[in-house]
Amino acid sequence: MVQKLEDEHLQARLGYRSDPSASMKNASRQFCEIVDEYLDWGRAQGGRGGRPWSKTHAGRRECHLRWWEKQLRLVTLGDLLGIKHRVEAERRNLLAGRAGKTVANYVEALSALCDWCVEQGFLDEDPLKQLSQVDTSPEERNRRRALSEDEFRQLLDCCAPHRQLLLWTAAASGLRTNELRSLRRSDLDVKHSQLRLDASWTKNRQMGYQPIPLDLAYELEAFAKTREADKLYERFYRAKNTRCRAPEDPLLYVPINPARDMEADLEAAGIEKHTPEGKVDFHALRVAFINFVIDSGASVREAQALARHSTPQLTMNTYARARDERLVEAVEKVGAAISPNSESAHIVHLKVVGGEALGDNPNEGKGLEGVKSWCRRGDSNPHTLAGTGP
Repeated sequence: MVQKLEDEHLQARLGYRSDPSASMKNASRQFCEIVDEYLDWGRAQGGRGGRPWSKTHAGRRECHLRWWEKQLRLVTLGDLLGIKHRVEAERRNLLAGRAGKTVANYVEALSALCDWCVEQGFLDEDPLKQLSQVDTSPEERNRRRALSEDEFRQLLDCCAPHRQLLLWTAAASGLRTNELRSLRRSDLDVKHSQLRLDASWTKNRQMGYQPIPLDLAYELEAFAKTREADKLYERFYRAKNTRCRAPEDPLLYVPINPARDMEADLEAAGIEKHTPEGKVDFHALRVAFINFVIDSGASVREAQALARHSTPQLTMNTYARARDERLVEAVEKVGAAISPNSESAHIVHLKVVGGEALGDNPNEGKGLEGVKSWCRRGDSNPHTLAGTGP
């Protein structure tokens, strides 16, 4: 074997044999070691702009990769070669019991690892390059509806004071659960009525400021001075087996499972969780916020900026909702703008169909002079109204 290897190296140096490919050089490396190296890279500089991953993203990425390692029995890096058909089979099994977005996250973890191995020179090409996309559009049963203003006020009336403040902040800022939990007292700027967003815990990994109503800023300031959030975290996060850790110097108290507490609030307020328009959960408050912004008359660009979305399509196609009452109001405005004298048109319609006009009419009893005949533009055969002539 030694003599054979020496002969192969000699032939490669003399140009009789091509150098071994990256896949051949690293095929025997342990897959778990490659995953550990990839995760270390991600935690250091794998995010946007070379920033580190968030703890939540790193944990999910590690969980998904360990699942693929166990499910596909990946021992060495060489086991990734020709694995596309096996990944497709496992993906079909996942789609049988999970949402499309969840399955896409699983596949994205393994695909990102393969891309990274190609960049590092561990693989010659991506073995999942031609893998088809997963439909990530939300199912109707998972579609969230936007609470109306009356429903939201009704919801606040049935909540405890600290819950009222949490729901109010969520619906007035659009912040997500983890972002609300990460807020500290120092992030509140009452003078400018805004919340400071840190790049280490925002979803888009960018620092910024989120405007909030001035009344809410005053309420948050008063709540922060009471240190009530610290007491609530100490009381409810006492269990050692909890996955969530109480934040330092918190501005708000966010329960471990806000969706479960939201169900109790909805039941107390008499608001149905599931309707034909969609369901209501804690994340639906972000949907409500974006629709409140749009209903206030904000432009698409302004709504996108307040929602902190990368594209306006995400804001308008995923989060924006068309309210029936708003549609009716819009149509009425259009009708008032383009229709002729509405009273005369109403009277003519009633006369034609044999009815009687309602209300006072200055032309009542004078017949229908002036409207005896009508025709479309370019019509060579004018029509006569019923009862007005031959």
